[in-house]
Amino acid sequence: MNAGVEATTSSITINGMRLELIDRGSGRPILFLHPHIGLDPAAPALTLLAEGGRLIAPSHPGFGHSERPAGITAVDDLAYFYLDVMDALDLRDAVVIGASFGAWIAAAIAVKSTARMARLVLANPLGIKVGDRETRDILDIFAMVENEFVEKTFADPAVGTRDYRAMTEDAVTVAARNRETAALYAWSPYMHDPKLKGRLHRIDIPTLVLWGAADRLAGENYGRAFCAAVPGAKFELVPNAGHFPHIEQPKVFAERVLAFAETNA
Repeated sequence: MNAGVEATTSSITINGMRLELIDRGSGRPILFLHPHIGLDPAAPALTLLAEGGRLIAPSHPGFGHSERPAGITAVDDLAYFYLDVMDALDLRDAVVIGASFGAWIAAAIAVKSTARMARLVLANPLGIKVGDRETRDILDIFAMVENEFVEKTFADPAVGTRDYRAMTEDAVTVAARNRETAALYAWSPYMHDPKLKGRLHRIDIPTLVLWGAADRLAGENYGRAFCAAVPGAKFELVPNAGHFPHIEQPKVFAERVLAFAETNA
């Protein structure tokens, strides 16, 4: 991979806010919404997805180098913001992909409007409450040290381990900013919107739920419950992957997404 090319990002202004994004490839629009750990512009999965269409992968407001207006404080705000992004870019029949926290955003968009969407892919989605009030569906990432987080979220912890001492000052700043902003959006209530589960029936486009089989942050039963709440959604396990299948199994991830995008409704 030519990192000098693949890592290139640009920015656009939406509603007076500067949004950092990747925009490459051509053809049908593919909107990728990243997880709470942020967006790696050089990620192999993004390169592979861009081979199947026009890939648009923003850094959410407050993540990466994107600005965050004071009025965006919750996932619901992000969902309305991305509806404006799709309007501004005039996306039509888009394949919208969300990973983890990004899948929560994608689902929140789809319950509001799928007018510009043709397919929805949710990879290890978060965002709903499955168990009773005494049951923790999702482990508390904000109470974990880095090593524990990596062990719970990756099938192979070596894949997710980062050496902060070897990273640039900008990369460390971005990592800290990502964590701070994730806490703003998902601290309370923790990693879910109490109203979202009851609205998932509004999703009216073909939906695929991909689930990294080794995810120990939220178990397979959580993923299946999420899938069951979306009418007609299809559930597929991704072997040898944890909470971030697009990182651990990028080729399998991209192949599954692009194959689903080609299927008839």
